[in-house]
Formats: sequence, C-alpha cells, structure tokens
Amino acid sequence: MPSFEPDSLHSEWPLLLECATPRPDLGRIAERVRSADGPRLLALAEDHGVMGHLAARLRELDASLVPPETMQAILESQRVQVFISLRMTAELFRLLDRFASAGIGALVVKGPVLAVQAYGDPAMRSYGDLDLLVRQRDIRRATELLIADGYCAQVPLTVIDAGKIPGQYLFRRTDSNLLVELHNDFTLRYFPRRLPLEKFFERQIRVPLDGREAPALSVEDELVLICIHGAKHFWERLIWIADVAALVNRQAGIDWDRVAASAREVGAERMLHTGLQLAGDLLKALLPEKVLKQKKADPVAARLARQVQKWLPAAGEAPPDLFERAVFRLRMRGGLLAAPAYLLRLSLSPTEEDWKAGAEETQPGFISALRRPFRLARKYGRDRKP
Repeated sequence: MPSFEPDSLHSEWPLLLECATPRPDLGRIAERVRSADGPRLLALAEDHGVMGHLAARLRELDASLVPPETMQAILESQRVQVFISLRMTAELFRLLDRFASAGIGALVVKGPVLAVQAYGDPAMRSYGDLDLLVRQRDIRRATELLIADGYCAQVPLTVIDAGKIPGQYLFRRTDSNLLVELHNDFTLRYFPRRLPLEKFFERQIRVPLDGREAPALSVEDELVLICIHGAKHFWERLIWIADVAALVNRQAGIDWDRVAASAREVGAERMLHTGLQLAGDLLKALLPEKVLKQKKADPVAARLARQVQKWLPAAGEAPPDLFERAVFRLRMRGGLLAAPAYLLRLSLSPTEEDWKAGAEETQPGFISALRRPFRLARKYGRDRKP
C-alpha cells in the first residue's frame, strides 16, 4: 500500500468523497479533477475500494477534463471488476444450488447482493469473496461439499469436530483463488450480542441478480450488519461508509423502526448511529427526521465519527494503536457493564489466527484464549505500522 502524503489527502481525498456520495456535484468534481494527481488518485481510490464510484462520476464529465491515461486505467480496472463480478455471481448461484440440493440453508451477505441493493449494479463495488450465512449445524456438511467441489478449507474438519469456532470458515478454490466465507451466529463475534440467526432467515428477501434471485438479509438487517462490519474494522475504508450512504438513499422503503429493533436485538445501536453519522457527515446521506433525532440523542456516536475521520483518509496506513482500539470498542458498545464485557470477550475469544498448525489446533480453548491478548499486543502494538 502506498504512503499518502498530506498534500494528496487535501486534493484527491475531497474528490473521492464527492464521487462516493449518492448526490454528487458534477461541477465540483470537474473543478477538483483539474488539480488531482492521476496516479495518487487511482491509488487512493483502489485502497478505499471506491474505484467504481470514481469511474461512474468521471464518465459523466467532459472527456477533455480527465487525462487519457487516468481514464484508461479506470476503464481497465472496471473491465476487470465486471469479469470478476460475472464469475463470482455464477459461482454464487452454483453453490446456492449445491447447498439447496443438500438441504443446507444459506443467505448471501454483502458482495454482489449489497452492490445491487445499494447501487443497482453488481459490478459497482469490488469484493474479493462470497459471504454466506449458514447455520452452525450445517457447517460440517457445507465444508465437505466445498472440499468435494475443489475448495481448500482453512478450517479443517478435525478442527470443526473439536468444536473450535473460527472468525469465519474460509475456503479457497485451488484452481482460481476464489474465496468463500461461511458465517453464523457463532463466528460473527463482533456483534455485541449473539445475532438472532433464525429471525434473519425468517425475514430474508430475494434480491434480483443476473436474471435470478438470491436469498439475502432484509434491507434493515443488512444495514445493521454493514454498520457492525464497518465498526469492526474501525471504518478505515471509504467503501464501507459509501455502502451505508447508498443503501439508505436507494432503498426508499426502509422500515426504520425495524432497523432500530434489529440494532437493539444485537446491542449495536451506537454502531448503527456511528455509521449513519459518517454517511451523513461525509457523503451527504439523507435520513428521515426521526432517525436524525435518534442519532442526535447519541452524542458519543458523533464523537466516534469525528475520531474515524482523523484516520480514514489514509486507508489504514496509520491505524489506531492498541490503546485507541480498546477505547474505541468500549465507546462504540457503551454501558458501564456491557462495554468492558464486550471488550473482554473480543480479547479472549480465540480465532484461527490464535491457533497454530498441527496438534495445537485441538488443544484446550483456554490456552488459545490466554495467548490471544499477547498476539493482539504484538500485532497492534510493537508491530504497528509507523
């Protein structure tokens, strides 16, 4: 990842923000394109995952305003993304059919479904894997099925049989490096409370995608999920905020009472408010009056959003240190008892990163739990990027 100088963040960054908003000002974009450095702009857009947004806006400008080499690079990136989207969508439906024939229920989250719900175009945003929600009781059968289909399982059957729960069940197709991640109410540990998976299945919708329909979360549940996902990663990439802004502006029929209830179910009210605050402050997302009042009643969310804006432009180049991360997680959970309990659970819940190869994969979980804080300290303390 390139290192972005302050000058680039003062010129290319405002241009990216204007391109990522659901309500762009083309005059302002045209003015800022003139002073933008092409290579820096492309690198920043790539790191923030908003190359599709940049391409869509620049195509609306007079061709003379955009340097030919910049537009050529953007168009090439878009062509690659279209091919990736087509391949991944085809694989998605193949796997859904395979799962259905085996009696395995699955819901698609993020990825192409979110791209359609938020932007109306599965190739608008980039994604490197396919994410599916699958019940824990089906994980072993799903793993066997994916292995038989040519995928390599990062979490082997021996670990599943030992009852260990990873951060996700990751699979890589050996002939194409295509990634599939299986999630459920056990793996999604960044939800403050265990997510009500069966209710998610009950509230599922069908999203039109390339002439077929994909089973997906309701818009309300998806909105809460992507806000929790953004909070998990400290909102270090603009695409996560752009998704929130696009989803709430494109989906006019959102049931905001249902959104509030969904966030309440999992204790993610402040994570939701922070995501909406960022979408409004940075990308001019329009929110109903009652939602604005709810957001205003949570001043900590506004402070967290301002904190995010300090490290956001660098796209993770200068991430928060271990202490900042801990304080941020405490504040975004909230509550005198709930916040420290949440932080403690995250600090002591081992994932596959805390396991080691070989026999240690099946050793008692408390040993991995004790090792986890030390690994996190090394990762975000001494080994932190300068």
